[in-house]
Amino acid sequence: MISSEPAPSRPRIESLWERHLPLRDLSAWLGLAALAPFYRMGSAARLAFWRMMERGANIPVISIGNLTVGGNSKTPFTLFLAARLQSRGLRVGIVSRGHGRKRSRSRAELIANGGEALLPPEDSGDEPAMMAKSFTGPIAVARRRIDGIALLQSAGPLDVVILDDGFQHVRLKRDADLVLVGAEHGFGNGWVLPAGPMREPIRAVRRADAVVIISSGAGDSAITPRQMKRLASRPVMHATIRPRSLVVPERKTWREVALPLSGRRAIAISGLADPRNFYAMLRELDADLVGVFEYPDHYVYTSADWQAIMHAMRDADVALTTEKDLVKLERFPFARDSLYALRLEVKMEAADVQALDELIMDRIAHYARPAQA
Repeated sequence: MISSEPAPSRPRIESLWERHLPLRDLSAWLGLAALAPFYRMGSAARLAFWRMMERGANIPVISIGNLTVGGNSKTPFTLFLAARLQSRGLRVGIVSRGHGRKRSRSRAELIANGGEALLPPEDSGDEPAMMAKSFTGPIAVARRRIDGIALLQSAGPLDVVILDDGFQHVRLKRDADLVLVGAEHGFGNGWVLPAGPMREPIRAVRRADAVVIISSGAGDSAITPRQMKRLASRPVMHATIRPRSLVVPERKTWREVALPLSGRRAIAISGLADPRNFYAMLRELDADLVGVFEYPDHYVYTSADWQAIMHAMRDADVALTTEKDLVKLERFPFARDSLYALRLEVKMEAADVQALDELIMDRIAHYARPAQA
């Protein structure tokens, strides 16, 4: 679990999704490849069924999603877009599936409003709980996103709703679909599950209104020219996600501080689908990583985990984690100013920001015009 050097211990199946496999792994991958057509047929049947059952909301809906499993910065981009729309005077709500939360009898739950978290992370999911720390509008979690929208509207008037991770949720009609693609990891070997990381074939991008390629600056792009040609069938925008600051928990809130990590001995803690970008950013900030604790995505930390981390911190100055993990770690009694999370921000060039704004605002205006006729 702990090592002195970041060396992601990825699940065995993910190690088989690389484009160039060693010969010793080929037979295992061929077994997965035999199952991929069944997943593909099932996914196509599901898509066709829910397209027939599609329902619209009585409010503009913007979806942020992707084509692969694992993180592609959907949640940071959701917050980025929500802030841009708020800056234009729009009342914005966010709806999420709430991965990792406890089962609930309620169809939908309001987990934050007015910048105040209303439920703990185990009941809301770690990513919605993270958004609640920096977003001032209402946030709901629901398996059926339309139930979440209805709940948000009952809490107060809204102008637009953003779906976090909504591209495959085709039962809900949306007014704009944005597909995010991580530049450094691309589409892996390009195969659908379980033989590759694809939730859908790359041609599904035709359902999108725009593609946003997000780079963390951690390496060269893994998107091949052929894949890029497929993506270019839709408008393509570019964004970067970079460290902005550190946040430290303080009396139920998070205080934002500067980023001086040079030479400080640090323990890195992460529960991510792919922590490689996180480690790369810590290296860029010159943190001296003396230990790494790596857990599965959406991991729920235990007292035993906290004790192991505290034991390791005897040889470190600080513990560094992600905002998504901080919402679950801050309940433990860490020493004051010893636990920090890396806060990220999305940036886009002026031309791409303009194209994004024009697309979203046009869809919102287009939605409003028929109601005024």
